[in-house]
Formats: sequence, C-alpha cells, structure tokens
Amino acid sequence: MLEVTNTKKAPAAIGPYSQAIGFGNILFTSGQIPLDPSTGEVVGSNIKEQATQVMKNISAILEANDINFENVIKTTCFIANMSDFANFNEVYAKYFISNPARSCVAVKELPKGVLCEVEVIAFKNV
Repeated sequence: MLEVTNTKKAPAAIGPYSQAIGFGNILFTSGQIPLDPSTGEVVGSNIKEQATQVMKNISAILEANDINFENVIKTTCFIANMSDFANFNEVYAKYFISNPARSCVAVKELPKGVLCEVEVIAFKNV
C-alpha cells in the first residue's frame, strides 16, 4: 500500500504529484525546491540560501515520516550552474553527514527559476 506524505511544514506540491510516497519501509520524496511552506515564495537569492531552504523542506518531509537525514540512502541533486557546486556541497554536507549515495547534475532550468532542487530516497525504521 502506498502512503502519501502531506505536511504543511513543507511546500505543497505545485503540480500533480505528492511531497513523498512511502512504499513499505522506503520513502521517495519529490524534488524539493527552496519554497517557503507558508507563502509558496522562493527563499534566498544565492545557492547557499536556497540550498538551506531545500534542506529545511526535506527535513520537514522526513520528520513527517518519523525519520531523519541519517535514514537517507540516495539523493539526486540538480543545480542550475556547476559553478555553484562547491557552495552547494558546503550546505549539503551539514545535513547529509552519513554520506548517502548521490548524483548531482547541472540542468538548464529548474521550476520557478531556482538554483537547486534535491530529491531523496530514505528508509523507514520498522
């Protein structure tokens, strides 16, 4: 049975998707961009500010599923400019201290013109 995550502590989906889907003891999050959950507005003007908001949004989704960043086993990161890679990593490393598997790619464009987006796969403690 699929379990849909819907928390007000993370931004509502801006399209036909869920914040996250749980399947058994695995949680798949949708890509999180730096939106303020209460206003839906983009937070931050640089990669560090935006990446920090993305991590807050991911944290809210993980917490809604009674798990934390240490439960993350895979991340996929999208950045708008590879020149932001080092600054993005600086923020990323503060949250993903368990060093999950990761892919990170530069893309031409992200929703709402943001600088980064991150999705995760995590396991739920059973």
